Formats: sequence, structure tokens, C-alpha cells
Amino acid sequence: MNYESTVTADGPEYSTSDLSGAEKGSARPSKRALVISTILIAIALLAGVAFYMMGDGDTAADAADSADQAPMITVVSPGSGTIEGEISATGTLAARRAMPVGVVGEGGRVVSVPVEAGQWVGAGQVLAVIDRSVQNQQAASASAQVQVAQADARLAQANLERALQLVERGFISKADVDRLTATRDAAVARVKVAQAQAGELRERNARLNIVAPAAGLLLERNVEPGQVVGAGAGTLFLIARGGEMEMLARVGESDLARLSAGVSAEVVPVGTDKVYSGQIWQLAPTIDPQNRQGTARISLPYAEGLRPGGFATATIKSGTVVAPLLPESAVLSDDEGSYVYIADKDNKVVRRGVQTGPVTPQGVVISEGLSGNEKIVLRAGGFLNPGQTIRPVRAEADTQ
Repeated sequence: MNYESTVTADGPEYSTSDLSGAEKGSARPSKRALVISTILIAIALLAGVAFYMMGDGDTAADAADSADQAPMITVVSPGSGTIEGEISATGTLAARRAMPVGVVGEGGRVVSVPVEAGQWVGAGQVLAVIDRSVQNQQAASASAQVQVAQADARLAQANLERALQLVERGFISKADVDRLTATRDAAVARVKVAQAQAGELRERNARLNIVAPAAGLLLERNVEPGQVVGAGAGTLFLIARGGEMEMLARVGESDLARLSAGVSAEVVPVGTDKVYSGQIWQLAPTIDPQNRQGTARISLPYAEGLRPGGFATATIKSGTVVAPLLPESAVLSDDEGSYVYIADKDNKVVRRGVQTGPVTPQGVVISEGLSGNEKIVLRAGGFLNPGQTIRPVRAEADTQ
């Protein structure tokens, strides 16, 4: 039997006229084409894998090249240490016990002022002499009145004694004796009155002179010879008792709560670098509602460089704190506040806001924001940006 059939095996068409002889021959090209196709597909897959692997290698190489080009930055891990706490404050100098001295008596014309501001004066020392010519005449008159009263008293006593001798003889009655006794007693009383009046005048005259109530340093002299002074003349002299001084340090409300009497402080007047040692002797019991500050009164012994009314700064010891301590080069600041740059685990730069404390000779105290175990950029932070890759190098002094 003869018939025609067309067979396609992923290749060119071919015709057979009988199945018996040509069928076997037509099957061989079909299997060969299938094998070739399979090999081509495998080659293509291998080529893709190789290309992918080559691409990954280039990426890794690029990453390695990028890491090699990252800047080397010195970092430090400060840890935490015990630091002597300090509070800085400003304020004015003043006399610890200022004694204003004015007119005690009735006053008058100033004759002389034998002292000058800046001198030391003793208790009871005359500071100003007041004219007392009129008062001296009054005192003399009072003394004369005392003598007159004493004379009257002696006469009354003598009359009484003579009367007592005549009573026994019956020449004088008992009523006369009583009258003479009363006269004698009145005369004695007038003596006492005159003496009291004279003593009052002497005391007034003594109070005319202006004297120092206690020993100390004379700070102000506000009177000159020839000046007429009276009870309303105000303060003529100002004395610092014992020469003791103090600083009225203005301290914030939170800092004031950390202080107590007896805490030591160092005071530096403006215009000098000399340091004066003192200690807090009193803390203000109130807080100013306007600026939320209180006053710490720091007692200071007398020193020539301490002038009341001058401005000064104080460093007050406030105990110890445990906190990280960084060099000043590591701490940056801008409008948002103080901050540092930290290298994270991927060596990326991260900005960290911090709260700074006092500045010590060893560095800046970081009161908030750091644990001390971070890798902190030591310097050149101003040339870095957050997210930038760096190669951190620990500082030689860093023992962490």
C-alpha cells in the first residue's frame, strides 16, 4: 500500500512514500535535533550563571574600592568617670556685714573728719567731730544748777539739825521739825534733778561726735568739714565689720537645690585672674519669679583685691557626678544645640544630640546623651555629614 505523509521534527519538512523503509531513516534526524537543542539551552544557562557571577564579583570589587576610599577618622570611646561637679555663677561683691553710720544726736556743723575711706577703724573711734560750743555752755549751766541745789540741800540739812537740838528744850514744836525735814528732803531731790539734767546734757554732747559702732574697714565717707548734718542726713559712713566680704552669686533654681552651706567656692573678680577661696554661708530662702534664680552668699576674708560693688564669677563645688568626658574638639554645636558624631556598626556617621555640663581642664562633661561606649569622632567633625562612610581609627589614648 502506498500513501504520502509529512512529518515535522523541529527541522525542515521531508516526505516519505512508504512506512516500511523510510520511517526509520526519518526518525534519526528528529532525535539529533532534540539533543542539539538541549545542549544549546544548557550552554545558555551556564553563560547566564557565569555572567551573573562575574557581575557579583564586580559589585564586591566596587564595594571594596569604595571602602578603601573612605576617609580615616580618629574616634574615641570615653567610658564614664567620676568627675568633681562644678557650678559656675556670676554676681556682685559686697560687705558681709555692712554697718551704715549716721547722726545719732541732734547734729550740727561738722568741724573735722579725721578718717578716710579704705582705713581700718576701731570700735568707738571718732569719725566726725561736730561743733558743740552752744552745747558746752548748756552743760556748764547745768553743772552750776547742780551746785546751787547742793548748797540748798546743805542749808536745809543744817537747819534741820539745829531744830532737832532745840526740840528737847521746848523752843521748837514738832510741827516745825516736820516742816524743816520736808524742806531738807525737797532740797536733796532738787540736787538729784539737777544732776540728772546735767548728765543728760553731757550724754547729748557726747553723741554729737560720730563714732564707729564696731571695728572694721571704712568703705564710704560721705561728709566733709563745714557741712551741717542732722537726724535726716542719711548714711555718712559705711563700715564693713571686721573687713569681711562676700559674693552674692546668682544661681539657677535647679543648681541652688544642689548646694548647701559650707560648700567651698572660688571667686575671680572681673579684671583680674587672681582666685579667692571662700565658702557658702547662706542660701536665699526665696527664688526670683522673674528669672528663676536664687542667691548663694559666699563668704570671703578681707583681701585688697575684693572691692564691694564689683562684678565677679564663682566656681562652686557641687559634689561628684559620673558621666562621659570628651575633648572640646569632639563636641559641636549649631542652632539645634550641642551634638557629636558617632560611627555606627556599619561605620556610618550618625549625629547624636547631647547635653553638656561644666568644662573642666580634662574636657567637657556630657551630662546627657551618651553612655560612653560609643565610637565618637574626636576631631574634624565639621567636615563630615550624617550617613557618610568612614574608616574609624581609635585614638592612641583610648583604652576602651
